[in-house]
Amino acid sequence: MSKEFEIVREFETDVPPEKVWEAVTTGTAGYLWPMDAPEPRAGGRGPFGSTVVVWEPPHRYVSRSEDVGMPTQSLNQLDHTIEPRDEGRRAWVRYVHSGIFTDDWDSQYDGANKHTDFYLHTLREYLTHFAPRPVAFAQLDGPASSAVPEALAAAGRALGLADDAAAGTKVRVQGPGGRALDAVLDYRAPEFIGLRTEDALVRFFGRGRWGAPLGISVHDFARDADAGADEAAWQDWLNGVFGQS
Repeated sequence: MSKEFEIVREFETDVPPEKVWEAVTTGTAGYLWPMDAPEPRAGGRGPFGSTVVVWEPPHRYVSRSEDVGMPTQSLNQLDHTIEPRDEGRRAWVRYVHSGIFTDDWDSQYDGANKHTDFYLHTLREYLTHFAPRPVAFAQLDGPASSAVPEALAAAGRALGLADDAAAGTKVRVQGPGGRALDAVLDYRAPEFIGLRTEDALVRFFGRGRWGAPLGISVHDFARDADAGADEAAWQDWLNGVFGQS
């Protein structure tokens, strides 16, 4: 049965509104995934066939899609309101994700709600540590055997994370090819792990509770970053964790 949903978050960040505006309109690869820049006007074309509903730089940007292209959703709207704080040195952000889910509403809402927290945390990490550096983005999924709720815990063990390692902890993890990576465990929840290295944000998505394989995204800000190499290296790592040759 079709049913509307709304997910609302508010937060402050220690960067000016203009920097937040750049991130949510043209810098999405730094924290989410690459998107075509929206046409800068109300009524213009937005990412993935959406329409720009509100365009008021650097304070409000709303995009809406009424043909989402997914059988589980028929309407999607993203609303960003950005206001200055401390004479423009900082910003307050209100983010509203709304629309209509058309199948298994509880599961769809649960997934979107939890992903929202992780994505917005990654946005703040990007703004604080990396923006506006160029980024190489890679995204990959594990084998079918990783589509179970226990998959993220298995990935954490393969990284060498202690079960009690909390967000904010400095860690040394075992990355692709057995290479040790010094990082900050910047996010940890039952469904997600976030690592921040000197030059990258590496995100682990335990989507098994929603019936999907474990996913990894890599936002690599190094000067010599190679998205293809990142994807191949982490895919080999992920396949090794779940016994897929």
